[in-house]
Amino acid sequence: MRIKIIAADSLGVRSIATVVEACGYTIGIDLGAALGPRRYGLPPHELEYERLIESLNRITKWIENSSIIIITHYHYDHYVRDSPELYYGKTLLVKDPLNNINRSQRVRSYLFLKKSGLEERANIVYADSRELVFEGGLRITFSKPSWHGEAGTKLGKVLMAKIECENETFIYGSDVQGPMDDEALNILLKWIRPGSTVLIDGPPTYFAGYKVSWDSVTKGLRNMLRIIKEGRPSTLIVDHHLVRDLNYRKWIEEHITEAANMDIRLVNAAEYMGLKEEPLEALRKQLWGRDPGS
Repeated sequence: MRIKIIAADSLGVRSIATVVEACGYTIGIDLGAALGPRRYGLPPHELEYERLIESLNRITKWIENSSIIIITHYHYDHYVRDSPELYYGKTLLVKDPLNNINRSQRVRSYLFLKKSGLEERANIVYADSRELVFEGGLRITFSKPSWHGEAGTKLGKVLMAKIECENETFIYGSDVQGPMDDEALNILLKWIRPGSTVLIDGPPTYFAGYKVSWDSVTKGLRNMLRIIKEGRPSTLIVDHHLVRDLNYRKWIEEHITEAANMDIRLVNAAEYMGLKEEPLEALRKQLWGRDPGS
């Protein structure tokens, strides 16, 4: 099994786009990317737009090369909304667009899947709570719809996914943000086996006490620590919302220490891929020359 992270917040765009090569299949997961419209009161810098174009070019190639595409929810950094033709002829395993979905995502899914005509040109499978077995031994298991962060959030729900091939397991936590919700945590802890690689979206510490309560952020961090202590994956990749905070490593000092003590590799997406860490959104003040320290 080979895992490649194509785009991520630690690589300069809002994304957690991942490709898994397993059992003879190429599986694209949440292949999309976007930019934060405003940060520190500033619009995206030119460098961010350049990185977005680069990321979308890579994503387009991987959509074309993937036989199976997973879309865990319909936020714009998780699929390429304006190019449904990229998905023609693919098997799409998607969040159910009709059930356990908020209004915003229901509208987006309708435009993408139905109004565009994509549902007539692709093999679309509503994946919520399903276990799918493919020829060659590939098994993909989906969670029930889980909260996009704290329970009851207006952002709606997402799917998590477990991919198994022979004795290897990759677990994709999507945007559960820690997870903040204990039901999502329990699913992850049930799934993780020794040797598993887990990719999780860390809690948005940059929103703590502002758009997300301190209690929820603290719970997300605490549950991430439980994944380390109780799940014991061989590799834990943490990215997306968490690395939008320039000081995110201060929030996870205990996690880093515990992972090192347990011989668990704890990295962000850039580190996992052996690339330079460039969280451009978090660096936006410096990019615009508004930070005295720049």
